[in-house]
Amino acid sequence: MAIRALFQSLYANRLARRVALAGLIILLLLAGVQLRRWTWAETRHVRFQHDIVNAFYWGSETLAQARRLSPDEASANSWTGFARGYFTLYDRVERKAYKNDYRLDYPPLRLLVMSIWARQVRNDFPEVDDGHPKHLKPLLNVNLACELISAVAIFLLVRLWVRRSSGATHSPFLRGLPRQHRAGICGLAAASVAWLEPSMILDTHGWPQWDVWILPFYLFAVLAALKKRWFLCGCLLAAGAMFKGQLLLVVPFFVLWPLWQKRWTRALRLVAGFASATALIVSPWLLRTSTALIVVAFVSGVSSLIFFGGKFRHDWAWVAGMTALGTFVAGALASGSFAWLQIGFLYGSEHYPYLFISSCYNLPFFLDRLGWSLKDSLWSSEFGSQHVAVTVQWMLRLAYLGGLAVCSLGAARHWRHRDPRLLIAMATPWLLMFALLGQMHERYLMWGAVVSAVALGVSLRLSVVHFIISAMSTAMIVHVMLVDKKLETTLRVVDMLHGVRPYASGLLLACVAVCLWDTVSTRVPGFQRRRGQSRPEEMPALSLGPAPEEVKVN
Repeated sequence: MAIRALFQSLYANRLARRVALAGLIILLLLAGVQLRRWTWAETRHVRFQHDIVNAFYWGSETLAQARRLSPDEASANSWTGFARGYFTLYDRVERKAYKNDYRLDYPPLRLLVMSIWARQVRNDFPEVDDGHPKHLKPLLNVNLACELISAVAIFLLVRLWVRRSSGATHSPFLRGLPRQHRAGICGLAAASVAWLEPSMILDTHGWPQWDVWILPFYLFAVLAALKKRWFLCGCLLAAGAMFKGQLLLVVPFFVLWPLWQKRWTRALRLVAGFASATALIVSPWLLRTSTALIVVAFVSGVSSLIFFGGKFRHDWAWVAGMTALGTFVAGALASGSFAWLQIGFLYGSEHYPYLFISSCYNLPFFLDRLGWSLKDSLWSSEFGSQHVAVTVQWMLRLAYLGGLAVCSLGAARHWRHRDPRLLIAMATPWLLMFALLGQMHERYLMWGAVVSAVALGVSLRLSVVHFIISAMSTAMIVHVMLVDKKLETTLRVVDMLHGVRPYASGLLLACVAVCLWDTVSTRVPGFQRRRGQSRPEEMPALSLGPAPEEVKVN
């Protein structure tokens, strides 16, 4: 009783609450940082060195290209020489490739980060061995920053939508909290779980990989969409895709979402933002001649006269979109280079023509067990001189696109009803991507595991689903890391993880089905049924003002 009275007195004191909250946040932050350091130290014997070597190799190739194009060593080591090497590396790789096997599959911004890192390592360790690059700490710090930003974004996202849904939640635990503090507590719980997500920590500081770089862009794109800043949403998605192309797989969700609401201009503003950011990033490859620059300037000028003079809403967005379109047209007609597109995006989509890579718990795993392969033809026909075939790969892609359309419909419906299930609609595309598409690496479930932490602001059932997905994501990464090294002490663990794959695949598909059901369900949420029920002591005071707006339900 004394302890309970102490907590009640602390909760009643605003200053004490703020001090306790600040202390908790600092404790979580330090615990997460220390956990990452421990993971880096304890995984040195099973670290996936190949990805580190590959990143350092292509970063070094940028420096080598700068030396080839520079008249002397001083010029090659300057930032001007570095830029010259960076902007011409794609063209060199495309020319030198044997049968379109480029080996390089980095999008532009990812290649830029690796090149800057390789330059720093070469300056600090001139005699460094390409097979064992030193000074990986800068990339680990980038990973750490992206993880922290992602946790902050999840906090903001959950807090925003729980507030908009008037503090509604399906969780019996959260309904016991004061409504004025419920959104902040939900957001802090979700952010804490995301910050301590084991599969993300293992991916970024154990493997290590750079998959986490796209999470901040996606999460803040969701926030921008919720605040109706669709142009910014498109810009964020384009910038994130320039670090890792898999982000493009969820972009149709954002386009279809406003279309289901019949908000055509919102979808167009998103496309304009996406095109503008993409054109800005790749313009050094596209606009290489004075003719191309003149074309872009002409298109921009004419668009400004039309839209600024015609008093269009969001005129600046339409001008930016038309300028972006002019950039791509000028690049195509005036000898611009699209090697960044072929190597950074298209090559990666066909690089691994398999149903799945390594150890994956998903539908392609079952198809593989049944004897199917990615390129097997399910239906084919001749149309004159054209041969058309529908392969397993395209059937999985169509199924995924159908799932995305359903997710976007659910998001539009939950937006209209201000339903907290909108949060899980934001995570389901990542889960569907891993569950349905072929060519998945085991690491790719990490995105769904992190984003699905928003379930802590929705319901207890979805929170349990999140933790199951997190455990499976971690298990797959552990499996592949142990298989790669084949240490004698871990062989029994490897055999166990290998044996559970069919059961884990079925469990993952069931979890994804639960998330999809909550995304598209039209049932009346429990919190809406309770709004009309008030206890006698909680009856509102008589008001002569306008009646509150009723919640519409299907």
